[in-house]
Amino acid sequence: MDTPPDDRSQPFQRLTRWLTPNRSTALRQYRSRARIYDLELLLFEPVRQRAIDLLRLKIGDRVIDVGCGTGLSFSALEGLVGPDGSIVGIEQSPEMLERARARAAENNWKNVTLISAAVEEAAIPAAADAALFHFTHDIMRTPRALANVISHLKPGARVVAAGLKWAPVRTMPLNLFVWNAALRSTSTLEGLARPWSHLEPLVSALEVEQMLGGTVYIASGVVK
Repeated sequence: MDTPPDDRSQPFQRLTRWLTPNRSTALRQYRSRARIYDLELLLFEPVRQRAIDLLRLKIGDRVIDVGCGTGLSFSALEGLVGPDGSIVGIEQSPEMLERARARAAENNWKNVTLISAAVEEAAIPAAADAALFHFTHDIMRTPRALANVISHLKPGARVVAAGLKWAPVRTMPLNLFVWNAALRSTSTLEGLARPWSHLEPLVSALEVEQMLGGTVYIASGVVK
């Protein structure tokens, strides 16, 4: 006789889903957001620019755009590395990657390599001079993904990560904004107090800045 499922486990399963990144949830989120993603991220363009500035890229550098989405960072990165440099974009959402590929083709960027994979499984070519994680909370909370990227960076490479975080207590009402944005863009709320905590032991001289009232962080460091 079959044993009926234990319904008591369902609340626990729903809770644990929010405690760890969930790839299926993330794929659903970005499938629905792909067409409006560029508009949704307009508010955070100053954050993107600051993060890219902190990469300190120069002509000829190779940079990894981790969780590149629709390729919104490509133009700024191209302007710094030039045609002699290269960009490696990693993205697991087919819908987002399709738009990134179209963006590269429209601009005739021949030095952009796109990898369709979860970051922890991505076969990253060669060693890079820098890595950008822009609003990639699930990736930042996946140690295997961070380890894979860091292992493909040169010693002394710059790493910059930016994204949502819980605001300080004194600005607690802003966390309603963080909550709403996180529900649309992440599959886990775990780690929002210090999203960079898994990255911290992998780099040296980590510095963390805050923007937009403390609802956004930019963490930068150097590969050991």
